[in-house]
Amino acid sequence: MQKHRYLHIIIVFVAVFFTGVVAAQELPPAPNPPKLVNDYAGVLSEDQKQLLENKLVAFNDSTSTQISIVLIQSTGIYPVDDYAIALYRAWGIGQKDKNNGALILAAMTDRRMTIITGYGLEGSLPDGICKRIIELVIKPAFKEQNYYEGLDAATTEMMQRVKGEYTADEANNDASGSVLGAIVIVILIFFFIFFARVITVKRYARLNNLGFWTAWMLLNAADNANRRNSGGGWSGGSSWGGGSSWGGGSSGGFGGFGGGSTGGGGATGGW
Repeated sequence: MQKHRYLHIIIVFVAVFFTGVVAAQELPPAPNPPKLVNDYAGVLSEDQKQLLENKLVAFNDSTSTQISIVLIQSTGIYPVDDYAIALYRAWGIGQKDKNNGALILAAMTDRRMTIITGYGLEGSLPDGICKRIIELVIKPAFKEQNYYEGLDAATTEMMQRVKGEYTADEANNDASGSVLGAIVIVILIFFFIFFARVITVKRYARLNNLGFWTAWMLLNAADNANRRNSGGGWSGGSSWGGGSSWGGGSSGGFGGFGGGSTGGGGATGGW
């Protein structure tokens, strides 16, 4: 059994390793001369590509943020987000010291798309916003084969969010969603701690042949004494926590990618 377990681990490791190698070999090389808009699928006209390129180059020049568009036919056996992350890292989209790049990649035959962001843009373009842009901006346009319109509108919204220019209504909606999410998390944490406490009290009561509320009061007294002795902080060994702790326009042209990286933030969708 132990030998089979080790063999399984080795097989998984080798498979992952060689998958990564194949993915690297199948990625298109960084464009030369450098371009931010790369249409390997041939779905944009020359004028449309140039309009998008001029727009993204001007944004790069004024903010140093690099938004790249890559259109391909298919990612083959690889999920579109894994392919995009590998491409993002291979090309080094964004500045190395800021990691302020973003990649919109669409596989036209697969009808799959993804937005990948660098570490430096995760605050202004979090996963939820990237998903919103895909579902509400790019997807409807792509379904009608209006590829340029979808990419143009998507990059406009991304630029506005990076520069903090989205409207008050959008900001309020985003803030409301964030507040609601925080409330839900707090409630879940409360119930987790509460039920962990109930289980601890029941166990203590059973082991010591006590009533539930008697055990509750005794454990409370012990916890208060422990907090006083430790200076009032939460202890990792406190029975309340169950042994866990809670922590809290056109320019002179595109000069090339800056060597940025990504942690895989963003979103994926289809049309």
